[in-house]
Amino acid sequence: MINLETPKKHRALIEQAHQVAMNMLRPISRKYDLAEHEYPKELDMLAAMIDGLSESGASEGAGATGVRRDEAETDNTIKNGANLASVMSVAEMCWGDTGLLLSMPRQGLGNSAIASVANDEQLKRFEGTWAAMAITEPSFGSDSAQVSTTARKDGDEYVLNGEKIFVTSGERADSVVVWATLDKSLGRAAIKSFVVTKGTPGMNVERLEHKLGIRASDTAVITFTDCRVPAENLLGSPEIDVKQGFAGAMATFDNTRPLVAAMAIGCARASLDLTRSLLEDAGVEIDYDRPAQTQSAAAAKFLQMEADLEAATLLTMQAAWMADNRKPNSLEASMAKAKAGRVGSDITLSCVELAAGVGYSETELLEKWSRDSKILDIFEGTQQIQQLIVARRILGLSSAELK
Repeated sequence: MINLETPKKHRALIEQAHQVAMNMLRPISRKYDLAEHEYPKELDMLAAMIDGLSESGASEGAGATGVRRDEAETDNTIKNGANLASVMSVAEMCWGDTGLLLSMPRQGLGNSAIASVANDEQLKRFEGTWAAMAITEPSFGSDSAQVSTTARKDGDEYVLNGEKIFVTSGERADSVVVWATLDKSLGRAAIKSFVVTKGTPGMNVERLEHKLGIRASDTAVITFTDCRVPAENLLGSPEIDVKQGFAGAMATFDNTRPLVAAMAIGCARASLDLTRSLLEDAGVEIDYDRPAQTQSAAAAKFLQMEADLEAATLLTMQAAWMADNRKPNSLEASMAKAKAGRVGSDITLSCVELAAGVGYSETELLEKWSRDSKILDIFEGTQQIQQLIVARRILGLSSAELK
């Protein structure tokens, strides 16, 4: 049974993440929101510190983690492992700044893909790389099964052709995990992921996007034109298993969706913490011993938002805990992402409203957090896609049966 308290062995990491968020990320948050596309150099020192913690083994969960269920279990003990530590520390970091967290070297979404899908040799070979993840294309958004970027085998290499959009850290990262199909006629089962290192001929960053939020994070359009990638850079097995279908590739999302949910939780909690302080300064009392309907409208709204955030937090912890304990968590990962993405956006916008002019101006970070949080309800699968996945899992229907 999951214990809903912060595990004792993770408390030092969580406190450290909170201190970093408060003392390193918050002070430069507005600076890099205004200086879109400028690399936050302050993050290099922080990344070096995280690398040191991960290498020493002193801080499980300091780096990107993956959902791996092919490892032999040595016992039947309940584990609070790296996935739970990661979502809790990510939430703390996003209490500081979501865009800066997404800009952290060697902590890209592609790193989670490598951790989830790569074999043991690849895990060692790609250790230390900063990997972006390229899935979305101009012809589709959240339906990853529609990947049309092709990977054609040619001797000891694969030749990639296609275009990817909305690639987080696409310009800054050392490498990009590219999703491509080996044979479009075989559908989802033929979709594989490839690690393409920066500077590979045929891979070109076409432009960086201007965005509503997470402006500290670069978001790129990347094209692949006869881009040759070593065959050993295909993550996992090169075999096309029609029976397994898309399961191997989707293991990546089982890991990254709780992480995105944690980002939404951290951003929303930052908004609530500041809004509570602003309401108290304005003389609005929030009484946890009285029913909400007997309090002011502002206090009642605040209590409702806190309840929504608590529900999202528990769902996210559950999804991560299940991954740590080798339990299938696709349903729970989508539930966490759907709940946290929606309430995160609702909470940050509602906090802007409750704070009135202060919330709408740049004197505080509330308006920035409302802009940042919206993407967390969109990328890694939109709200609508998550609800569709949840419905399929609950009803036991395939993607062909429920579209």
